Amino acid sequence: MTDYLSMSIDLIFGFIALFIVTKVLGKTSMSQITPFDFVSAVLLGELVGNALFDKKAGVPEIAFVVALFGILMWLSEKITQKFKRTRALIEGSPSVVIHKGKLYRDSLKKNNLDLDQLQHLLRVKDVFTLQEVEFAILEANGELSVLKKSDYQTPTRKDMKLSPKEVNLPAALINDGELIEDNLREKNLTKEWVMEQINAQGFDRIEDVFYAEYEKGEDLLIYPFLNRNHTKWDA
Repeated sequence: MTDYLSMSIDLIFGFIALFIVTKVLGKTSMSQITPFDFVSAVLLGELVGNALFDKKAGVPEIAFVVALFGILMWLSEKITQKFKRTRALIEGSPSVVIHKGKLYRDSLKKNNLDLDQLQHLLRVKDVFTLQEVEFAILEANGELSVLKKSDYQTPTRKDMKLSPKEVNLPAALINDGELIEDNLREKNLTKEWVMEQINAQGFDRIEDVFYAEYEKGEDLLIYPFLNRNHTKWDA
């Protein structure tokens, strides 16, 4: 019974200490948490958890761990506020993956983001085709900010009192230089048709195309292999 009472006291103290630390540090909401914040929260929970089940550790040890970690986190916050150049190192920085309608492969690779993941993030923003995107920025917290091309921004067709237009779900036919056979069969298309489309747009091989998207009634949307190579963005 004594062990359970000791563990209860340690747990209650650890809970209160963690609550105070998070309040003092003024952490952002979960939707805004950065990778550094996430790792810090996991590490702090691990330290407190280990202290709870360590018979040699009690309230003083837990207090020391939480206080020291809180001081380190507070110092990192103050450093990023005072020295702007450290923010990218500690908190991360936004990364442009689509610029003026152009998809940049090296920006995706730098952030360990593949085309399937990018499409998922776009669908979360109610964007189902890359054709609508003028700019896409991967934020430090992993969210994607999207600015649509002017043709796809409000007002809508309903606002303009135009007749409804048939809506079709686009499908990726080429992903990172590889033909997606399943999507090709699903859309009743052939490899020969794809070759005709990419040849007409100046590409000799499927391997020369980074991404190609098909939508019924539209020309094949093709993105070549483009790398920014650390050059400045055009104005």
